[in-house]
Amino acid sequence: MNSENLLQIKTLGELKKSAYQSRSIKQELRENLIVALKNKQKVFEGIHGYDNTVIPDLERAILSMHNINLLGLRGQAKTRLARLMINLLDEYIPVVRGSDLNDDPMQPLSRFALDLIAEHGDQTPISWMHRSERYTEKLATPDVSVSDLIGDVDPIKAASLKLPYSDERVIHFGLIPRSHRCLFVINELPDLQARIQVALFNILQEGDIQIRGFKLRLPLDIQFVFTANPEDYTNRGSIVTPLKDRIDSQIITHYPPDIETGRKITEQEAHIKTEQKNGITVFDLCKDLVEQIAIEARSSEYVDEKSGVSARLTISAYENLWSAAERRMLINSEAQTHIRIGDFWGILPSIAGKVELVYEGEQEGTAIVAQSLLGKSIRSLFLNYFPNPEQEKKSKNNLYKQIIDWFGDGEHTDLLTNMSNQEYKNALHMVSGLDKLVKSKLPNLNESEHIFMMEFALHGLAEYSLISKQVLGKGLIFKDLLSSMLNNMTDSEDEDQ
Repeated sequence: MNSENLLQIKTLGELKKSAYQSRSIKQELRENLIVALKNKQKVFEGIHGYDNTVIPDLERAILSMHNINLLGLRGQAKTRLARLMINLLDEYIPVVRGSDLNDDPMQPLSRFALDLIAEHGDQTPISWMHRSERYTEKLATPDVSVSDLIGDVDPIKAASLKLPYSDERVIHFGLIPRSHRCLFVINELPDLQARIQVALFNILQEGDIQIRGFKLRLPLDIQFVFTANPEDYTNRGSIVTPLKDRIDSQIITHYPPDIETGRKITEQEAHIKTEQKNGITVFDLCKDLVEQIAIEARSSEYVDEKSGVSARLTISAYENLWSAAERRMLINSEAQTHIRIGDFWGILPSIAGKVELVYEGEQEGTAIVAQSLLGKSIRSLFLNYFPNPEQEKKSKNNLYKQIIDWFGDGEHTDLLTNMSNQEYKNALHMVSGLDKLVKSKLPNLNESEHIFMMEFALHGLAEYSLISKQVLGKGLIFKDLLSSMLNNMTDSEDEDQ
């Protein structure tokens, strides 16, 4: 029966005459997943990099009708996976109208629904609940109480209804009972106090709840999904062993396995404005560099490996990269521009706020660590486009010699943050041999790509210590490495005197 016909059903009697059949939420998820798999439908739309790892594990857990714990570091789409599970629910389900516990009219649970059906019989009014309403999410924080999750006696209700405290109608149910026939997600489970975790034991295993002194047997029908970060196990708390034993499937999440997957996620999640897209060109290398920064951070000796590096780093960095180019374009009253390597200094605040540093990293400082990650990223991708400078030194036809000699003759070039397009182009063409290098290795580029790769080549040579790169307040200056070192030594001696 389609949803339009279902919504016409208004009473219990009409529901009984229809073809509707009750089933538990876990059966619902399982049977709808079976249909989706047979029809080759993609259930977890917008999730990238998990096709051969996490998603098969999650689908097996759903087919097994398990409660699930998603275990992984920050920014690994754990909550998003849980939210997407609502797509496997029926579009609408019937509930006893006015019921706090989303009672199934065919299998009433609460005292309210039982009394209503006893009074009205087949004329009991029903309403229809959309799948979007069947999702409850709770962030585990130290102040969460048993009353919040399970429920408690409500003195106001007892007084207004003139009921003794021994009457179960004075109970105010918490989030979990109110999520009967729903998906219930607890994020950051280890942050939940141990005594609160204990309150979940019976719900997970026997399906009943305990409130104060009441003897309640409510066989709640809930699909539980928990998320947890391994870091929390040592820093803030842990999942108590009996609770962990009652969670049927624990699924390990992970970061994107490669740059291509990371790019898909970043481009999908980043909010790039239409006016930015109309005026700014971004090259594939820029996108790769953003992802490489996260890869470098995850293996950096300065970054806490246990804390992880969230995918939110690349998303924020990518948005800031576009904004850095937009700001420069607005300052120069230009209608068009392209992303420059110099614009990457505008993403450093995105990096600094997204990485947890170890002691050595704290000693260096977040700004220095962020610049170091950017430098390592340029160095890593440089070899995809140009010969290895360390090997080229030994070659008779060293492609970099003309560039190095030009700087060695005392020349320098400034690439300032707010340079206009023409000033930027002129500054790069000043460097002898740079244009020739790019043409020899990358001959099929358009003009904008060619200029961009000239700048990238300069940064790469600086990362391989063939020339010097210094960060100024207004931008960058490229000079001869030896003269730069001598100047630094002279400045240090002057300071000592």
